Amino acid sequence: MNFKVFCVTVLMVLFYTSSVNSQVYSELTDKPQDTLEYKNLLPIFGKKVKELGFDLPYSAGISVNYLWQKSDIVISNVAVGFNSGDLINVDDIIRFNSTTAESNGVNIRPDVWLFPFLNVYGIFAQAQSRTNVDVSIVIPRINEAEELFNIQTNPLFNTTTVGFGLTPTAGFFGGWIAFDMNFTWTDVDAQENPVFAFVFDPRIGKTFQLRKPNRNISFWVGGFRLKVKRDTRGSLGLDEVLPFEEWNSKVAAGQTKVGDAQQELDQWWENLSPIQQQNPVNIVKRETNQAKLNVASRFLNGAESALDTAESSTIDYSLDKRQLSMWNFVVGSQFQINKSWMLRAEYGFSEGRNTFFTGLQYRFGL
Repeated sequence: MNFKVFCVTVLMVLFYTSSVNSQVYSELTDKPQDTLEYKNLLPIFGKKVKELGFDLPYSAGISVNYLWQKSDIVISNVAVGFNSGDLINVDDIIRFNSTTAESNGVNIRPDVWLFPFLNVYGIFAQAQSRTNVDVSIVIPRINEAEELFNIQTNPLFNTTTVGFGLTPTAGFFGGWIAFDMNFTWTDVDAQENPVFAFVFDPRIGKTFQLRKPNRNISFWVGGFRLKVKRDTRGSLGLDEVLPFEEWNSKVAAGQTKVGDAQQELDQWWENLSPIQQQNPVNIVKRETNQAKLNVASRFLNGAESALDTAESSTIDYSLDKRQLSMWNFVVGSQFQINKSWMLRAEYGFSEGRNTFFTGLQYRFGL
């Protein structure tokens, strides 16, 4: 056995199974495979691997998939502005009661086996995403915080995603393990820049041969980790958040409450004795409350000015976001009808995220 054949043999012993993307695998049989008709360019070392007794899957494929996902989102470092004006940090007066992102869409994934142990693929997707937001604007009072107003909104965004991925695989004890990872950039119509995301989803599973040749069924379990670019900037029409009439009433009521809170703060301070006014605790309380009231006043005044040009008004924002849970558990299965056609489904779940995925794949030689 020359050195090249030895290297290929070692690689195939370690890496003879499937890609999570395609879930087809290079099966070791009890006799060498016929390589006379093997003329495919990929995978690299494919002919040598056939000679060693491995039944290779078709080297290229394309799949059409449907994906649904729902995630709880944690938002921080929020700044808002109106009509392309200066952004105001509103962390001190904003309270996110709940934020949930839900999306569903279709993606197309062409893939090739570059090596018998490495699958690479592209991602092209179109989806719709709806963010359900329940947020309260609050201001300080002497004894407790008071809600200025509450906003519940669920804007709908159209998204386009492109990216690529790779899946190294390995076999062990009659099963297989795969480490799928991909990198994507998603263009959201309400944001300035594409959103970058990195997915890592290791899986471990086993494939069972059925009576009909080339027909099998696979089962797997694993994890799914999604990391999304934290900082986001964008703009929405003011009426996409609330109707203009509701904005007018909420802003007017908020300005009244801010005025009452300012009067209360000033009166509380004036009623303190000179010694109490020198107390660091009281000084910090006054300065903190005053700073929050100033932010609330700037926010409401900006909203009032924006309402003067209601039809063209926008609310601009920047924020940091992360998913409540970066990991979720997944279970899945694939039914291979023959070496060309496969059906696949997968469900993921955790506290804060649920996903469902199903797809149809066609494979061919390349």
